[in-house]
Amino acid sequence: YADVADGIRWAADNGARVINLSLGGPSPSDALRDAVSYAYSKGVTIVAASGNNNGAVGYPAAYDDYVIAVGATRFDEARAPYSNYGSSLDMVAPGGDLNVDQNGDDYGDGVLQQTFSGSVSNFGYYFFEGTSMATPHAAGVAALVISKGNATTSDQVRAALQTTADDLGTAGRDNYFGHGLLNAAAALGYA
Repeated sequence: YADVADGIRWAADNGARVINLSLGGPSPSDALRDAVSYAYSKGVTIVAASGNNNGAVGYPAAYDDYVIAVGATRFDEARAPYSNYGSSLDMVAPGGDLNVDQNGDDYGDGVLQQTFSGSVSNFGYYFFEGTSMATPHAAGVAALVISKGNATTSDQVRAALQTTADDLGTAGRDNYFGHGLLNAAAALGYA
């Protein structure tokens, strides 16, 4: 957490407008909380993965006052079975489920990305699943909303993403989908 906190502070001090935190853990940390609070106070929108153990939202995503917590959905827009949930969950985005092939392409329904697998020398395209795959979708839309001028503060960005999300599950905000599934086009139309 100390290294992550240092990275958050560095990003906030060096012009970041959005920070994607595709990481987390089960325990709170004063250093981590203070770092996201600091970044938020400097106008940074912080988006973090809720976690992948089908339990309570982890940290830093659970720091509700400062962070947009993102869970994961599968191809059919159902909650991914691993995705953490609870009162701290703000929204969901595509995170994949490698155990199914709902789109019929003969691959597990993960999120395809160019990265490394196992070691940095093993670079290529790989399917992964997780709230860490879902979070960059929300962070990217947050950056687009800011760049388009639809929102200028972190609270406005949060409102743009949450109020335009596609409601899933129980009507209104719920603990399994938050405010709903990220809708990039609707968020870019937010005024």
